[in-house]
Amino acid sequence: MTRAKFPKVGRILPARRTWLKVLHGVMIPLTFWFMIATPDFVRKVLGPGGAAMNSKIALLFVILCLFWTFDYLRRGLAGRPGPKLPPRARTFHQRLHKTIIWGLFPVPVGGFLLGLTASRQLKAGGFLPIAPPQHMPHANDIIGKLHIIEFYALGAIIIVHAAFHVWRHVKLRDNALRIMAPKVLHRFL
Repeated sequence: MTRAKFPKVGRILPARRTWLKVLHGVMIPLTFWFMIATPDFVRKVLGPGGAAMNSKIALLFVILCLFWTFDYLRRGLAGRPGPKLPPRARTFHQRLHKTIIWGLFPVPVGGFLLGLTASRQLKAGGFLPIAPPQHMPHANDIIGKLHIIEFYALGAIIIVHAAFHVWRHVKLRDNALRIMAPKVLHRFL
């Protein structure tokens, strides 16, 4: 359905770039958290209720991943490469952003498959059943390893993404960081 059929939607929701800035701001610390949040680390930092809190954080992360992916499928990338980018950097810019968005989608899929192959009912956030457990320990181990590899690969791509935008901001002086940073940070950029 086109936007013309729902003219009030634009008045209810903030501008796309505004909520994408918020989404970036929330996803950065969440991604960092899951890069370091091993079960032992979670128990040490968050205490006895750490696993439950980590599950709630994971549910938020999954919701945001799915939201971002579905928004991309519906409307594509939010912006175009800047005019100062050379042709090869423009291609890299597009591929990098699409790789991250498509890389976010397997995170919830991997969580679902972990729940599906588990030996007991797993609940996201402590209340939402992930999948009916099928008690397949060997498949669960394989999926768990693939889930970890996928997430760290995504983390590496995100680091390349951040370095690319810092390079643009510093070398090309195209204000690449200001585009997605909140206005309160603009004086530091």
